[in-house]
Amino acid sequence: MDKIRKIRKVFKSKPTIEGAGVHLKRAFGFGETPLFDPFLLLDDFRSDNPRHFLPGFPWHPHRGIETITYVLAGDVEHGDSMGNSGVIGGGDVQWMTAGSGITHQEMPKGDGLGRLEGFQLWANLPASHKMMDPRYRDVKSDRIPVVTSDNGVTMRIICGSANGTNGPVTDIVTDPEYLDITVPAETEFSRSTKPGHTVLAYIIEGKACFCGEKNPFGYEAEGANYFDFQRESWLTNGSLVLFGDGEWIKVSTTSDERARFLLFSGKPICEPVAWYGPIVMNTREELELAFEEYHKGTFIKFHKRVLK
Repeated sequence: MDKIRKIRKVFKSKPTIEGAGVHLKRAFGFGETPLFDPFLLLDDFRSDNPRHFLPGFPWHPHRGIETITYVLAGDVEHGDSMGNSGVIGGGDVQWMTAGSGITHQEMPKGDGLGRLEGFQLWANLPASHKMMDPRYRDVKSDRIPVVTSDNGVTMRIICGSANGTNGPVTDIVTDPEYLDITVPAETEFSRSTKPGHTVLAYIIEGKACFCGEKNPFGYEAEGANYFDFQRESWLTNGSLVLFGDGEWIKVSTTSDERARFLLFSGKPICEPVAWYGPIVMNTREELELAFEEYHKGTFIKFHKRVLK
């Protein structure tokens, strides 16, 4: 059955502060976790104020998850307990599988204009892989393929495939897809999706209509005032769309503005989630053990694992 996905819910990213004082916007995270399974959190750290990002994210641990950092402008210096270090800049991706445990730091630097633009997505790992050997992928911009359709839609393929072209990140247990899609003005675009997978779109430029739903009251909107009759028909920068199940999505733009959005999809894990800070396990006992090991100095199980 050829079934279009409908909008299940729309979220507006909200300001928060993380790390040593980094001002960012959180699209989702630490709430309604089953809705986004296998994803846990999406942070938008775009800023033109260096004081809001230079404090960075000093050394901290992770276990049981993957963190995916996508930079559009500026640089992020990084280092970890496996001996990896370097800089990711405009168009680069850092895909880190924390697995059994890793400590790392991420220190943002602005570009020549003092801007930093990027996003960090957290993806969960199933119980069978939470204690896997950590690994790290440093994907430079020139390794990320770009495909263009006949109607001018462009897709940067970080993970997954589009038009017969595969992204550079493979062998991920939750079978994820991560695309950066730009739809020109006055254009309609359709994209197939795997039935049963969770699908999300985060708008980062312009405005768009998804799945033909132009009635802003046709879906639930997180953070919207139910008595606000000025809600927009078109979803704009900083909006997150959670889709219901189906086989494809449809996106259309206005006559005067293009739209750019990040499209994520993944296979739900459907397991209990025990989450505290940077550690995500299945039970409270596993969480307590992780923090106990961290304080004892036995948290790190593997010290060398580098994938380029």
